[in-house]
Amino acid sequence: MVAERGVRRLLLLSRRGPAAEGVSELVAELAGLGADAEVVACDVGDRAALAKVLDGRVVSGVVHAAGVLDDGVLEGMTPQRLDGVLRPKADAAWYLHELVGDVDQFVVFSSVAGAFGAAGQANYAAANAFLDGLAVHRRALGWSGVSLAWGPWEQGAGMTEQLAAADVARMRRSGVLPLESAEGLALFDAATGPAMVPVKLDLTALRDSGEVPALLRGLVRTPARRGVARTGEADDLAHRLAGMTAEARIDLLLDLVRGRAATVLGHVHGSLVDPERSFQDLGLDSLTAVELRNGLSVATGLRLPATLVFDYPTSTTLAHYLLDELLGTADQTRIPAGALPSLSDDPVVIVGMACRYPGGVRSPEDLWQLVTEGIDAVGDFPDDRGWDLDALYHPDAAHTGTSYTRSGGFLHDALATDAQQRLLLETSWEALERSGIDPVSLRGSRTGVFAGVMYSDYSDLLNSPEFEGFRGNGSSASVASGRVAYSLGLEGPAVTVDTACSSSLVALHWAAQAVRSGDCDLALAGGATGTRFLRWCGVRR
Repeated sequence: MVAERGVRRLLLLSRRGPAAEGVSELVAELAGLGADAEVVACDVGDRAALAKVLDGRVVSGVVHAAGVLDDGVLEGMTPQRLDGVLRPKADAAWYLHELVGDVDQFVVFSSVAGAFGAAGQANYAAANAFLDGLAVHRRALGWSGVSLAWGPWEQGAGMTEQLAAADVARMRRSGVLPLESAEGLALFDAATGPAMVPVKLDLTALRDSGEVPALLRGLVRTPARRGVARTGEADDLAHRLAGMTAEARIDLLLDLVRGRAATVLGHVHGSLVDPERSFQDLGLDSLTAVELRNGLSVATGLRLPATLVFDYPTSTTLAHYLLDELLGTADQTRIPAGALPSLSDDPVVIVGMACRYPGGVRSPEDLWQLVTEGIDAVGDFPDDRGWDLDALYHPDAAHTGTSYTRSGGFLHDALATDAQQRLLLETSWEALERSGIDPVSLRGSRTGVFAGVMYSDYSDLLNSPEFEGFRGNGSSASVASGRVAYSLGLEGPAVTVDTACSSSLVALHWAAQAVRSGDCDLALAGGATGTRFLRWCGVRR
C-alpha cells in the first residue's frame, strides 16, 4: 500500500497497539518510505471502541486482515469457541462496514477455508464465508468491496507461522500449496472482483487425492469410473473380505489403516506405523484424525464418526472395528453363567440419590428437567464472590492468567475447604434423607463411602497464613471419602477413587462389589468434579 500505491497516512489498529512486538520497527520502516503511521490499541470487534477511534477521522480505505485460529472438529465447537474466532473477523468487518460506509477501497482478508471447507475449521470457515458475503453485499449497495479468500502463505508469513511441518504436508496432500510472498502481493494487486480466491493449487495432487472439492471439478478432471462408483469400490472391499479367512481379513484392514495413517503422518510406508501404539502417541491431532477418518470413509464406504481414532485408539483396534462394521463379525465375549451373581438375589439396590450441577440443579428431578427441556446450564460469571470480573476477562485466548470467555458452569464457592468435599457432604446427607434414612441413625454402622474425585488443585489458592492448617485435609482428594465417613460416623470402608473422567463410575462399581462381598451393608457412592476455572482457559483443542 505504501511502496506500490503511494499511501502516505496509515491508521494501524490491533488489540495490543503500540505494545505489539515489532511495532516500532514497522513504524520506522514505513517512515523511511515516506508514510506517517499511527498505531492505536483497539479491539475492532468492540463497536463502541472502534467508533471512538474513528470519530473525527477521515477514512478513505480499509484493509481488514485480522484472524484468530481455534481449530477443532465440529462436535468440539462451543459458543465461546465460535465467538473467539468470529468476533475479530466477522464482527469487526461488519462494524467497519457500518462505520466507514462507502470508501475508495474496502478489502477484507478471507480464507480458502470458507470457499472449499477445511477439516477441523468449522468456526474459521464460517467467519471467512461471512467476509465473502459482506464484500458481495457492499458491491450490491454500489460501494467498494473486495474479499480475498487466501490460500496459505509460505511458512513464517502471517498465520502460517503457527503451522507445523505436518500441517503444511497435509495441505500439500490436499493439493493446496503455500504462496510465496511475492506471489501473494501480486495477487493482491490483481484482485478486482468482490469475492476472489487467490490460492496456489497442485492439480495433480488434487486429482490423486480422489476427493476433489465441488468448486474445483471444472479444473480437475478425474478418470471416469466405468460402473464403479465410490460406494462400489467399498462394496468390492467387503466382497474381498468375505472370501478371506478371519486372519487374512484383519491383515487386509490393518494394512489399510496403517497405510492411511502413514499418509496423514507423512511417513513413506504403513510399515512405519506401530499397530499397537495409540494414534495420539504416533502424532495424530484432531485435524489429522479427521483426515484419517475421511480417508477410511472413502476406502470403506462407511459413515465413520469424527471421534473414530479416539474411540479406537490403535491401528489394531480400529481394524477390528472396521471389520465388524463391514461384515458384522465382531467376536462376542462369552462369560460363563457361574461367573455372574444371581439376578434373583442381587443385594445391590439404589435407594436414594442427590446431585448438584450448574444451572440451578439441586436434585435428580431438576437434572431430569434440565435434560428433557434442553436447558443451557452455562451462565455468566457469578458477581457475588468478590471476583474482579473486568480483570478476569481478556479477549485474547493466548493471554495467560485470564479467561477468554465470560461464561461457564458454576456451583458453590468455598473458603478453606475444597468445594468438591463440601458438595460430597451435602449430597451424601441429602441422598440418605431422600431414601428415608435418618443420617444420624447410621453412626457406627457398616456403611461404606466410595467417592470419585478427579482434581486436587484447590490448595493452590490457600496461600494466606490463615489457611496454614487447611492446606492438607482441606484440599486433599484422598481425604474426601474419609471426611464424609467421619462426619456421619460410618465404619465401613472409605475409599477415594481417581481414574480421571471415569472416577465416579469406578467408585459406583467398587461400592457394588463391596456390598455384594459383604464388606459393608450399605454404601454411599458417587463423585464430585470441580476445578479452578482458569485452569481450562488455555485448553482449547
